Amino acid sequence: MLSYNDIIAARARIGDGVVETGCPRSLGLDGSRVGRVHFKAEFRQRTGSFKDRGSLNRLLLLEPAQREAGVVAASAGNHAQALAYHSARLGIPCTIVMPDAAPLIKVTKTRGYGARVIQTGATLTDGMTRVEKLVEEEGLTVVHAFDDPAVMAGQGTMALEILEQVPDVTTVVVPIGGGGMISGVATVVKARRPGARVIGVEAAASPGAVASLEAGRPVHLERSDTLADGIAVKRIGDLTFPHIQALVDDVAVVDEEEIVRAIFFLMESEKMVVEGGGAVGVAAILGDRIRLGPADVTVCLLSGGNIDMNVASKIIDRGLWADGRLARLSVVVRDRPGYLNEVTAVVAIAGANVLHIEHTRAFGDISVGHVSIEMEIETRGRAHVAEIVAELRELGHRVGEVA
Repeated sequence: MLSYNDIIAARARIGDGVVETGCPRSLGLDGSRVGRVHFKAEFRQRTGSFKDRGSLNRLLLLEPAQREAGVVAASAGNHAQALAYHSARLGIPCTIVMPDAAPLIKVTKTRGYGARVIQTGATLTDGMTRVEKLVEEEGLTVVHAFDDPAVMAGQGTMALEILEQVPDVTTVVVPIGGGGMISGVATVVKARRPGARVIGVEAAASPGAVASLEAGRPVHLERSDTLADGIAVKRIGDLTFPHIQALVDDVAVVDEEEIVRAIFFLMESEKMVVEGGGAVGVAAILGDRIRLGPADVTVCLLSGGNIDMNVASKIIDRGLWADGRLARLSVVVRDRPGYLNEVTAVVAIAGANVLHIEHTRAFGDISVGHVSIEMEIETRGRAHVAEIVAELRELGHRVGEVA
């Protein structure tokens, strides 16, 4: 088991190479419902995630011969970037094996940090075969993304900062992927503040910790597609599992809609851009998956911010849609001059804005002499949409909201 002293030593070792990230209080969460909530901003690390801490600690513990030969890892995301960046800083050759379908931005960034990138196979499991071959042929040292005591100790250093920044913390909420971060964090919290709860959160599409705790051992799960790709692993670690079992008070699970809501909330209310895996703790708080009250002081770890901007754009639209600030209406009117103007005038007078409009005559369920107008509108919210729909119906038009 990892010790508190291991993490103290890791902090002294990596201090000059990582960012001591802030832990600001939430601007948007209702304190009367969930108490005081702080966000540990690990997305502010140099490569955009907490992975900087563990990767650097492991690299600094390499023997001279291992440094000279270089390191290797199979990763499609944050671990790849952190290992590549810190290896380059330290002058250590670095090879990253990534799946063929790894996002181009992540491949480009990893190469940009100076790593040799080898793309092969459909999954990271396929990549591990290539890693094993490189170890045998080139004498490289594997730096595991989470199942390594030095990596776990490095991740745990953030908890030392948390206890200094929020000394009265009562609950720490931590995303769970392979378990390296929560193992390190829980080791510190239970050593220094044993009465505080440590709550893990994972995506419903990849509930490896929950399944493993139920089975009493690490189990293999086939993951589904999820926005929380940074924490979607097929199997938690053999070394991390005993820490989760012994030190973590509970594990919550959140679904995809809750993750979307959390990312949108962080953007709009907290002015923070966080990836899906980093936002699951907020999703659990917003979705009441964690028991919190007005007396609680919670630190929620925002573990990474490497979100694809195309995905972020879609999430903004989904968030606005859920709030009713974007809506799509289908209005069936008589095919007579002036009716299109009448419909758009209702929207304008109500103070909404037409973003897109389509005017269709040839449509299967529309009778001859009528046309369908489908329009996307920008509104103040759900009540405003209902007001516009009621006004159009009062004029005798058939109106429906398109999902």
